[in-house]
Amino acid sequence: MLPSASEKIPTPRPLVRIGIIGGGLMGREAASAFGRWFALENFPVRAELTAVCDLQPALLEWFREVPSVRLLTQDHRALLASSEVDVVYVAVPHHLHERIYLDVLRAGKDLLAEKPFGIDLAAARRIQAEAKRLGRFVRVSSEFPFLPGAQRAFQLAHSGELGRILEVKAGFLHSSDLDPAKPINWKRQTEFCGQIGVMGDLGMHVAHVLLRLGWKPSSVYAQLQKIYGTRPDGKGGTAPCDTWDNATLHCVAPIAGHPTPVTLEMKRMAPTETNTWYVEILGTDRGVRYSTKEPKTFWTYRRLKEQTWEKTDLGFGTPFRTITGGIFEPGFPDILMQMWAAFLAERAGVLGDRFGCATPDEAVASHELWAVALDSHARQQVLSVS
Repeated sequence: MLPSASEKIPTPRPLVRIGIIGGGLMGREAASAFGRWFALENFPVRAELTAVCDLQPALLEWFREVPSVRLLTQDHRALLASSEVDVVYVAVPHHLHERIYLDVLRAGKDLLAEKPFGIDLAAARRIQAEAKRLGRFVRVSSEFPFLPGAQRAFQLAHSGELGRILEVKAGFLHSSDLDPAKPINWKRQTEFCGQIGVMGDLGMHVAHVLLRLGWKPSSVYAQLQKIYGTRPDGKGGTAPCDTWDNATLHCVAPIAGHPTPVTLEMKRMAPTETNTWYVEILGTDRGVRYSTKEPKTFWTYRRLKEQTWEKTDLGFGTPFRTITGGIFEPGFPDILMQMWAAFLAERAGVLGDRFGCATPDEAVASHELWAVALDSHARQQVLSVS
């Protein structure tokens, strides 16, 4: 277990040296988390970014501002050969996952992988098998369950206080693709993003909490949408936009022995939504509802004489204590650091009963669901999930 706030942390604390492959949006966010690692109170592991790989010199140049970085390279093999790297975070397009993840594992490094953990189910299974064969510590990125409201929803669902679960809804909604003039990028092309499209891009975030509760769907009826067939290519022409933009999965999951309706939404074209993650779980005795649309608000229901929802105003109740006052609210940089704290705590064997990062088994389970969803939509049938 982690030391309490009143206990002294071990001296010296072990240092974990981290390399990043893919210095774009998420790579830079990770760098910012390590840069303020000291904000974690009494955390038993130090984290330091030491090496970065990216093909774009301009992105590498940004990391020169990080004092701890000693290696900047365009060759990921050079990063993996470094003796000053213990853990590697990889944030690259999905078609590169398998090759680079396997290179990381075979270089003797531990891995925080990006979702969806391979471009398809077969790739995910191969990565999972190699991690087990080599005995490497591997987890998959999924930040939103580390918000205080998501943590409370999980804890209440796990406690059994909700009674018999009647229905579950979860989703991740964007509106960033509603503009047809938005130029194409790799996430809108099957060659790079995969046949599963938006399910691969957003689905791990949606499935993480439910899979951790043991609520894997046993059947699915999928409704998938491709809205715009082409987009500007940024060169004066157009390019095919052939991935699934929106996915709604109507599932049944066995929860405490009862077949229970579960609805999962993953949408890049959801009007009025900027970046909304939500979960709602209703039981016979209580219910919980949380959405990043109201990040400080946690809703709970109790079965009383009248049907009412109770609103709780949340503060900075993150699972790993920081210097931040409890009256403030966390944002994305905070929960990203909380996810990294969970990763390094579990790697060090001190996670305890805290919520952990998504596992390779959970990533493969999500891929199994997405693969059946593709088939369900094509056949317009309810299909079983293995």
